[in-house]
Amino acid sequence: MSLQDRCPDSALSTARKIHIMGLCGTAMGTFAGMLAGRGYEVRGSDAAAYPPMSEQLEAQGIPLMLGYRPENLDWAPDLVVVGNVIRRINPEAEEVVRRALPYASFPELFGRMFLSERRPVVITGTHGKTTTTSLTAHLLRAAGGDPGLFVGGVPRDFGRSFLLGEGAHFVVEGDEYDTAYFDKVPKFVHYRPAVGVINNIEFDHADIYPDVESIEREFRRFAALVDPAGRLLVNGSDERARRAAEAARCAVELIGTDWMAHDVELGGLGASFTLCRGEEALGRFESPLPGLHNVHNALTALAVVLGEGVRVEDAQRGLSSFSGVKKRQEVKGVVNGVTVIDDFAHHPTAVRETVRAIAARYPAGRLWCCFEVESNTSRRRVFQDAYPPAFEGAHAVLFCKPLDKPDNLPPAERLSLEEVCESVRERGILCELIPEVSDLVSWLVPQLQPGDTVLGMSGRHFHGLHGLVLAQLRGNLS
Repeated sequence: MSLQDRCPDSALSTARKIHIMGLCGTAMGTFAGMLAGRGYEVRGSDAAAYPPMSEQLEAQGIPLMLGYRPENLDWAPDLVVVGNVIRRINPEAEEVVRRALPYASFPELFGRMFLSERRPVVITGTHGKTTTTSLTAHLLRAAGGDPGLFVGGVPRDFGRSFLLGEGAHFVVEGDEYDTAYFDKVPKFVHYRPAVGVINNIEFDHADIYPDVESIEREFRRFAALVDPAGRLLVNGSDERARRAAEAARCAVELIGTDWMAHDVELGGLGASFTLCRGEEALGRFESPLPGLHNVHNALTALAVVLGEGVRVEDAQRGLSSFSGVKKRQEVKGVVNGVTVIDDFAHHPTAVRETVRAIAARYPAGRLWCCFEVESNTSRRRVFQDAYPPAFEGAHAVLFCKPLDKPDNLPPAERLSLEEVCESVRERGILCELIPEVSDLVSWLVPQLQPGDTVLGMSGRHFHGLHGLVLAQLRGNLS
């Protein structure tokens, strides 16, 4: 069924009450806030709620119904937005069809409602999307612009995951994950890019992509979507990203060739580098973001905004004032000299770069890495051999039990944490599998010393691990 059949223009133009299924997902919760900001009455449902999105929804006064039930629709919405976590057999989704309510995926509506009159800047790639997207919007705003923003995280400078803005640019995190059970294309297909970015391409989302070649084909599709009069910025050191860019009909600029960071210095407070465009040195830039991967993210965001007319001095000031994104190397607290950090990393490459960055930023003490296997990719055996070397630089690695999901993943296809632990130990790193997070915290905290760092990595709330560690540390002081 086509979009016009499911959600005709007439239904969209008259809608005032919108129901969102999967409300606590980062994309869906963000879209809910944008709709509420436009004056719509918004409610929604989800199976569970957890920060930071649950906090953002509460702050915006958007009601959440826990559990998917037909009666959640009794408030008679004019339109339903169906998240990609919803299956066709979901009882609430079946009720949408039974009641003949207009429905669409989030990306379909977002493209129609928010991007048609703007200049979309769409940031894609396996890694670095959220940070690069957030930083790009921050740089535009620091230069006096008023951009729109949609991002799958909460930038600390804005306190929420979206900006409506009234300026020309709308900066969007473009996800390659599929859109809805009735709209099986990557989200970024609906985003109308005038400026596009491909940060990198690796194998991910093993639940929907059979191999990395199929992912690369979708990025070629994205490159071809960029307005011929626009720009596509591509990681020049990533072979797959360069190949995908061959499908572009617009000007292509390579990060690492057309835009370069020279004389990079990494330190405990971030990084500094000289930015060059071709042979021209544009100046020295100070970034508060640790790690070489964040130098690339900063370089990409700078290339976007400088190419869009931002002055060098405004970009320098903007970069140095960027506060980062929640759950991206976010310091949750420091107690008795122990620093507790939250991070979203779950793909082995992201884990490796995060561990390197934190180890370099806090070199004086020991690094204790806690990891929750919870994403659809991390739960699969496909990265069985990639995880152990990703933890190089850690003093210890602690795993809780993998998140159990109702996806009927066969045991033979599941990641074996016992094997991962053994391989990590063979590298000389202490490694333990402690199924329950409460037990993990009780085991960990007595061993912590002033100067140590606890890095908890999960795409979810990690069962409150960070707060539990901080609370027990405070208890040890009393």
